[in-house]
Amino acid sequence: MAKKIVKRKKLRVFRLLIVLIVLGGLFFGGYLFVKLPIKNIIVKNNTYINDDYILELSDLKDYPSYLLYNSFKGVKKLEKSPYINDAKIKKRFFNKIVIEIVENKPLFYSEYDKKIVFSNKESVDVEDYSKFRVPRLLNYVPDTKYKSFIKKVNKIDEEILNKISDIEYVPNELDKDRFLLYMDDGNMVYLTLTKFNMINYYNDVLSQLEGKKGILYLDNGNHFQIKE
Repeated sequence: MAKKIVKRKKLRVFRLLIVLIVLGGLFFGGYLFVKLPIKNIIVKNNTYINDDYILELSDLKDYPSYLLYNSFKGVKKLEKSPYINDAKIKKRFFNKIVIEIVENKPLFYSEYDKKIVFSNKESVDVEDYSKFRVPRLLNYVPDTKYKSFIKKVNKIDEEILNKISDIEYVPNELDKDRFLLYMDDGNMVYLTLTKFNMINYYNDVLSQLEGKKGILYLDNGNHFQIKE
């Protein structure tokens, strides 16, 4: 009687091991790729806000994973800051982040309540306002005048605004909208809210003073009183 030969199936252990190693390598490589950190961060258009503040607020200070970082969430956090009007976060090749900032424009420092006031009428408590190149409002301005005052200051050219050291509210019997501006060059200028835009012509007037110092009255007429 012929013997029946039974062939045993050999387990292809070696091939299975190779497959597992390849799959494990692909998984680990993919994991490492996903976890690759951001390599370079560029912050644009900020002047008085420092980079560290922006990086911390947008969750980028520790250079997280490039792929896992949520730029939309970062923008939302930045735009909640009273110092920032608009923000964009763009991902660039290779693992590069570009942050574009539009700062809120600071207008003046209010000595009355120790706050920096911005063009959007928001204000922030500050202990040291020296990093802001803005004039100082020396005294209280009534609420009925204050919003209009902010609007008028916002329309001053930046070059001229940088030349104003102090602003004082000085109403008199004739005009309750009267202000006195102390200029960095030693001159003083009287203005009213209705004529506040006249300060934008300060450089033109200055060229006609022949180096003399004094008080420029733009609140009632246009005349210059030389200091003795």
